[in-house]
Amino acid sequence: MIENSVASFSGSCPLYGVASLNHSFLALSRGSAPSLCYFVAGASGLLALYCLLLLLFWVYSSCIEDSQRGRVGLRIALAISAIAIFLVLVSACVLRFGTSSLCNSIISQNTTISCFEAQKIPWTPPGTALHFYSNLHNAENSSWVNLVLWCVVLVLQVVQLKSEATPYRLLDRGDPEWSSETDVLVGPRLSHS
Repeated sequence: MIENSVASFSGSCPLYGVASLNHSFLALSRGSAPSLCYFVAGASGLLALYCLLLLLFWVYSSCIEDSQRGRVGLRIALAISAIAIFLVLVSACVLRFGTSSLCNSIISQNTTISCFEAQKIPWTPPGTALHFYSNLHNAENSSWVNLVLWCVVLVLQVVQLKSEATPYRLLDRGDPEWSSETDVLVGPRLSHS
């Protein structure tokens, strides 16, 4: 989606861009460096690939009982997920504020009341800015959904780490948790006298 916007503006990144009015046509007079848009797209693509690999590993390890990552592997995955959340948050914020900056620039030209409507206005050169706002808006929404899903992944990894940190053991008759209800099920407690 973000790549389409870069292509629509002749290789310039429209995020944080400035629009100008050229007769009755709008034009992107100053765009951001393409690397900004490529960062957003690249971070999303790499994190989606990592998430797919992580999902496949979880499916594989759930099918094989002896497959355990161990505490070190879980901590590494937890660190990677925390970094992923940070990158997705940065990408979502760049999309949000970059699109807002561009839209404010377009609206200040007094040719339209919204960015969505600006897609219908002719741009120069012809063919520029086709569906630019829809693409940027969809990319931003995808980033926020991606952020929520990464938070769910992080919570699941923390739960998995905590569950492996406290192994469960069976009660013995000498344990203080042993009660009279346990005596009915297992037999009376032996006296230590």
